[in-house]
Amino acid sequence: MNPDRAGLDALMEITSRPELVFVRGEGSWLEDHQGKRYLDFIQGWAVNCLGHNPPQIADALVRQSKLLVNPSPAFYNQPSIDLATRLVGASCFDRIFFANSGAEANEGAIKLARKWGQLHRNGAYKIITFDHSFHGRTLATMSASGKPGWDRKFAPQVDGFPKARLNDLDSVRNLIDEQTVAIMLEPVQGEGGVVPASTEFLQALRDLTREREMLLIVDEVQTGMGRTGVLFAHQRAGIEPDIMTLGKGIGGGVPLAALCAREAVSCFEHGDQGGTYNGNPLMTAVGVAIFDTLTAPGFLEGVEERGWHLSEGLTALSEKWGMLGERGLGLLRALVMDRDDGPALVEAAQQRAPEGLLLNSPRPNLLRFMPALNVSKDEIDTMLAWLDELIARARR
Repeated sequence: MNPDRAGLDALMEITSRPELVFVRGEGSWLEDHQGKRYLDFIQGWAVNCLGHNPPQIADALVRQSKLLVNPSPAFYNQPSIDLATRLVGASCFDRIFFANSGAEANEGAIKLARKWGQLHRNGAYKIITFDHSFHGRTLATMSASGKPGWDRKFAPQVDGFPKARLNDLDSVRNLIDEQTVAIMLEPVQGEGGVVPASTEFLQALRDLTREREMLLIVDEVQTGMGRTGVLFAHQRAGIEPDIMTLGKGIGGGVPLAALCAREAVSCFEHGDQGGTYNGNPLMTAVGVAIFDTLTAPGFLEGVEERGWHLSEGLTALSEKWGMLGERGLGLLRALVMDRDDGPALVEAAQQRAPEGLLLNSPRPNLLRFMPALNVSKDEIDTMLAWLDELIARARR
């Protein structure tokens, strides 16, 4: 059975999609409309932290849907209280605002920092971000992002986001002026090619922002919720930011995100922030189930262990084929190739038979790996073996 062309054309054209329709998934595997299975090392761009269709999500949705779906954010609901309490207890933050996407959470972080600047810094509003960063697809978060070419899309851009270079403290210092209110960064630049901020750089940014009475914002939409082997990636550097954003893994596949802030920074007044779906009990009940799974004894240690297993396998492939190595943290990793084979390998992996492989190439010379956090070592080994075959074919 082939997908109906009229049905495909009913969807707005926003990206190049293969003409296949996924109909079911389980764990690290997807199945399309023709019954072909695919080993998925994208997982919705690090969204499905427990893989496809985990029982924790299904059980939470069924249970909560029979109780209450959305009473309106004008009222409290128990699942949002439960999830906020868990996040506060596991972090340095005191207040949580739930949103529906990472971009929305980042938009909220920008608004909160600007509000704080109005109240405490004589209207300071500029937020230093970084070249090759990615913070979302709203007008403000696109302006904050350092993705090449985005400064010309949907012009005019939102003002106030000067760009520094990651791991270059002098480039940050040179941008600070009286109108600077905050520095915002991803602990690991995902779309930028899986480039980690060094521990020394994160610590220096924390010192610099305190010295200059500015805020430090960490965008953990991709790195948060266990992706790097700890609950939040900034914890590896032993720092306490003022604001953190979460998305993707916090909902395990459902639309859920969070804006987390210290009490001293939580300065929104009534009416400043909201949203009719925000913090609804159906999504936050899933968030509670995800949080409890990720923080169960031994789970994050397993992520760290499998992350090293993937790292070692990618390093071996790199050495075999004369590539430029691998990098990343936990189960967010990249293979840096010596040529621009990325797009061709992604296509060949998808078309592989009898079973396909789903990979991502954010840059032509790079493959990014974002498997489920509970991916097995056998599945990692299978992916590595298939990738080795694909590289061999590409280089014949």
